[in-house]
Amino acid sequence: MDLSEVRESYEERGLDESDLAADPIQQFKKWFAEVGEAGYWEPDAMVVSTITGDGWPSARNVLLKRIDERGFVFYTNFTSDKAVELDLTGRAALTFSWTELRRQVRVVGPAGRLSAEESDRYWATRPRGSRLGAWASDQSAIVPDRAHLERLFAGQEDRWAGAEVTRPDHWGGYLVRPEVVEFWQGRPDRLHDRLRYRLEGGTWVIERRAP
Repeated sequence: MDLSEVRESYEERGLDESDLAADPIQQFKKWFAEVGEAGYWEPDAMVVSTITGDGWPSARNVLLKRIDERGFVFYTNFTSDKAVELDLTGRAALTFSWTELRRQVRVVGPAGRLSAEESDRYWATRPRGSRLGAWASDQSAIVPDRAHLERLFAGQEDRWAGAEVTRPDHWGGYLVRPEVVEFWQGRPDRLHDRLRYRLEGGTWVIERRAP
């Protein structure tokens, strides 16, 4: 599929208030399905932004693993920078950039760890190599070289040989519960559509913002 043609189609279509679902989760699911149908590479990639203990912004790409009525779910090592920062502030921002379709979604809300039971259920779906990697890597720690990581991985292969690789306590999921969700649709002449859901008193308020 020629994504340039798809892009032009989406630019002409735009985004109107009458197009929106009453709930941003349902609207996100609609857009996510359309992005997948358009053949977009890794539509589940998102930037997770956090704040460090000394007030600096911190961002990295992570894969969205689930979205449900509560919000957005991803998994990580609890020793990682992102996990330390999430545990410190309990806040996160997510950004989905589907540039070929001239689309972007921004999410802001409180973030917290999933239950051990939920993390266990997802862990059971992971490839064995990914499970071993979670045991081998002390994520974000300084290591001398790649060979060191490979030795650690080989050690975990030996440790779990012939056995089921269980989830380590230092690995699990986070849920970001949206309080603000903005849908951005690129349009000609910089007259882009920006429609924002804002949670107010338990009700979603929809607002159009200037591009």
